[in-house]
Amino acid sequence: MYYASFGMLAIVIHVIINLDALRKPKGTANRTVRERYRQFLYIVMLYYLSDILWGILYSRKLIPLAYADTVLYFAAMVLSVLLWTRFVVSYLGKKSLYNSILIIGGWVIMSYEVIVLIINFFYPIVFSFSKDKEYQPGQARYITLIIQMGLFMMTSVYALLVAVRAEGSESFQHRTIGVSGLVMTIFILLQSVYPLLPFYAIGCLLATCIIHSFVISNERHEQRTEMATARKMAYRDPLTGVKNKLSYLESVSGIDERIQKGEIEEFGVVVFDLNGLKRINDTLGHDAGDVYIQDGCRLICHQFKHSPVFRVGGDEFIAFLEGADYENRETLLHDFNARIIDNLKKGAVVVSSGLGEYMPGRDRDYQEIFKRADRKMYECKGYLKSLPAGNEA
Repeated sequence: MYYASFGMLAIVIHVIINLDALRKPKGTANRTVRERYRQFLYIVMLYYLSDILWGILYSRKLIPLAYADTVLYFAAMVLSVLLWTRFVVSYLGKKSLYNSILIIGGWVIMSYEVIVLIINFFYPIVFSFSKDKEYQPGQARYITLIIQMGLFMMTSVYALLVAVRAEGSESFQHRTIGVSGLVMTIFILLQSVYPLLPFYAIGCLLATCIIHSFVISNERHEQRTEMATARKMAYRDPLTGVKNKLSYLESVSGIDERIQKGEIEEFGVVVFDLNGLKRINDTLGHDAGDVYIQDGCRLICHQFKHSPVFRVGGDEFIAFLEGADYENRETLLHDFNARIIDNLKKGAVVVSSGLGEYMPGRDRDYQEIFKRADRKMYECKGYLKSLPAGNEA
């Protein structure tokens, strides 16, 4: 039972650590790799179960059953080697003659073990039990372990060589695969020296723990980072880099919720509209119009640098003012308009603007603030058009 107890602990840890990897992959970009690793994990579980059962049967001297389980034990062992090889080749994703040799090596050891286990029924070359019901390893068992060590060593060296040519996290992951293979090689060697100790099971447990800790977890982190980046890009305007309309609508919902809860006391909205964009598009082309939009956005962001800015239309922008920008709103808007009048004289980008301030107890939602800001923006637009050169804006 002492022998079986380690296998019981190993299979519990194995399932806990690899619970996600044991599930069938769905729609992942590296689905083939995940499926092959999943197959390897399940065969390792089968090996643990046969190892546990062997410890129980052997301790109770149930030799016929122990014999059958020993056959399963060796079959699971060599199948795990084959599946490990397929996983490593698939994970590294390199097509080469060396890859083919590794896969062939996996099938060779599998075929060899099937043959010697069949022969073992008639002539004990892999293992046997003495008249005293003691387990006795055969010469073919050592050949099996030597071939396994060679194959694990080859996959490890291959992974480490690929890691040298890789960069960043990819290099780190490949090195981890290589190290885990070396761990298996060492523990197979120990298993060959001490046949009645569960060294192969220890090696499998350590190897899968290493892969989970440094490869699977790292891939999950990268996936979360990619998802966060994709989400961030979904909320960004590709032309100007500021927040887009989707982000604006979600922010408006948040503002409405805060108004309903009474969590806002000081809040302002500035509505911006670029003057003359249609004329520029019609006369100079849309590329020039894009540059004009970018210039206008840059001007807004520079002046209201502590506030979120949204592009909500082709030439429409909105800024939410809170904190320091809200406290300095009059000065900021005054300086902004002074710059716009100067731009009007120079023929540079012209932006109309209007400020709306939240009135506690009066404004029921964001739209009431926005309407006042929008109305003032149109008043500003009319004023700018009334100035000399205003008709060009």
